Amino acid sequence: MSKLEKTLIIPFVAFIALFALDLLPWPAKIQAKYFIYPLQTLVCAGLLWRYWRLYEFNGIKNIGFTIGIGILVCVLWIAPQAFLGLAPRTEGFNPNVFADSPLLYWSNLALRFLRLVVIVPLIEELFWRGFMLRYLIGSPVDKVPFGKFTWLSFLVVSVGFMLEHQTADYAAALITGGLYNWVAYHTKSQGSCVLAHAVTNLLLGGYIMVSGQWGFW
Repeated sequence: MSKLEKTLIIPFVAFIALFALDLLPWPAKIQAKYFIYPLQTLVCAGLLWRYWRLYEFNGIKNIGFTIGIGILVCVLWIAPQAFLGLAPRTEGFNPNVFADSPLLYWSNLALRFLRLVVIVPLIEELFWRGFMLRYLIGSPVDKVPFGKFTWLSFLVVSVGFMLEHQTADYAAALITGGLYNWVAYHTKSQGSCVLAHAVTNLLLGGYIMVSGQWGFW
């Protein structure tokens, strides 16, 4: 495996591995997610910083199309609750548990949005579109043009992206994986994929704060 391939994989693996901490037998009074998520943010930010010079984002292209896909995905994600009347998803990372401590409230919320809007789009797009979408075509991936299409890579990445998310989001995540793949094919730009994902997550974060549906985190 080439050095570039490793740098595309390692932040994603670290991100997923840290979820394992939630499986440990914590005392009932400890809600692990309130320190696991900030820890994910800081660890993955450090890894991205370390490898940043090796990443090639190829600028941001077709900005209107890219932002449009980002908006479409957000609408798709919230549609069951916002438009179809399904039960609100109120159980999740609720920053209001720190309402009595402004410092803890705002620091947790800031790290949550940093994770949502910056860290997650970067690590997921570097792995799924930057690495996996090309690795399934050939290796090393830097020899495979970004945005090259094959049915195998399209389907595997779409399904893999789906499986990474909560079961309740499987349908939306499967379609989302395909739409972000489309951004890669249409723009040939890693940067555009990151932007589309960031737009989706920023809008989703705003919806979460307004609606109190913490389950979307």
